[in-house]
Amino acid sequence: MRIASFNINGVKARLPRLLEWLEESRPAIACLQEIKSQDEGFPAEEFEKIGYRAIWHGQKGFNGVAILADGEDPAEVVKGLPGDPDDEQARFIECDVKGVRVVNLYLPNGNPQPGPKFDYKLAWMERLRTRMKELLAREVPTVVVGDFNVIPEDRDVWSVAAMASDALMQPESRAAYARILGDGWTDAIATLNPRGGVWTFWDYQAGAWQRDHGFRIDHLLLSPEAADRLVSAGVDKEYRGREKASDHAPVWVELKE
Repeated sequence: MRIASFNINGVKARLPRLLEWLEESRPAIACLQEIKSQDEGFPAEEFEKIGYRAIWHGQKGFNGVAILADGEDPAEVVKGLPGDPDDEQARFIECDVKGVRVVNLYLPNGNPQPGPKFDYKLAWMERLRTRMKELLAREVPTVVVGDFNVIPEDRDVWSVAAMASDALMQPESRAAYARILGDGWTDAIATLNPRGGVWTFWDYQAGAWQRDHGFRIDHLLLSPEAADRLVSAGVDKEYRGREKASDHAPVWVELKE
């Protein structure tokens, strides 16, 4: 079973590229971030034409997440990260599909830091950890995927110096991510690529794609029950080089059925 994650950077703007990727790679489950669409504007019918059914949590012009399943309706469990009833940002959705609990998230960027946006990021990560602990306690196969906006280690970025002041790799961001892993989650790509050097994002600016100046911020975290079924994980890098591409590449994990 292939579960994939793709920050699409605007579902309508990149719909041809998204449909192309879905038909060519055919993941059983596809999690999208930054759909940048209100709920009523999400193009669910376009995915249904190629056999995918969807749930989504939208927001006008910003954020937004969706989960697509091949030939099956995802059973929505949670929409919006629990823990703060005043948080209206569309960054979290959770469902049961194909015998797996799937969590799809778009973690706050946190820039500029220091400041309120960085404080929001760290608070959001603590709320996420609380929810993920609850999921671990269920002891069922669970996969938490998405754009975490955290570069976990120096091996996950083309230049440590270039990103030193960015919220994505501040000690506080990295420590919050490490605490999540320490609770019992497996970072699939890091586990299979211990030397690092695997990027999932290349900025549109300064020729980052052409120079391979990227970093890894899209992650696939597995509960122990899912990690026991881990076969492989990777990045569909070549899709970043296509015309009108997202600035992220899709990432995926294969689990034994």
